[in-house]
Amino acid sequence: MKLPNWLTLLRIVLIPAFVGVFWLPTPSAHLWAALIFALAALTDWLDGYLARRLAQHSSFGALFDPIADKMMVSAALLLLVQEFPDWWLVLPALIIIGREFTVSGLREWLAASRDRVQIPVQPFGKIKTVAQMLAILILLAVTPAWRSLSLPAGLGLLDLAALFTIFSGFEYLWTAWPSIRKGF
Repeated sequence: MKLPNWLTLLRIVLIPAFVGVFWLPTPSAHLWAALIFALAALTDWLDGYLARRLAQHSSFGALFDPIADKMMVSAALLLLVQEFPDWWLVLPALIIIGREFTVSGLREWLAASRDRVQIPVQPFGKIKTVAQMLAILILLAVTPAWRSLSLPAGLGLLDLAALFTIFSGFEYLWTAWPSIRKGF
């Protein structure tokens, strides 16, 4: 098995560890969870970089890399909604998770189509991912001492990430539209 695939598997394995650490009854639990999330985000970047640099693309990586990302982001957003249950966090979380399901379903449908269409990651998709990861990392690391600064910063960045999520979703749909029209 190739190194990028091992990194993808590591990211999947980190999800239950991340959730478990987040729920530990200790004041530093959220900081440790933020570190695990940061490690997962780093493996996301690293496995893509290594796959391109070492020409180690695989069907496993093509399928499971985006799934691992969506699982980690969704788990983090669900934990954060539990921690801060208000519309200012719920709405961007719904936008982000909803877009991920929509694009994943569309990606599967296009891959299964007669033409086996694959749409590469678009520029807004890259920006969206960076904004999401940074926003989630900031929100995970909110501590009582820094709450008045980090919570508004994290929420503002999450709102920006939700906006980029909408743009990237439309960008993906726009690119896929010719195939979608043919499929109807």
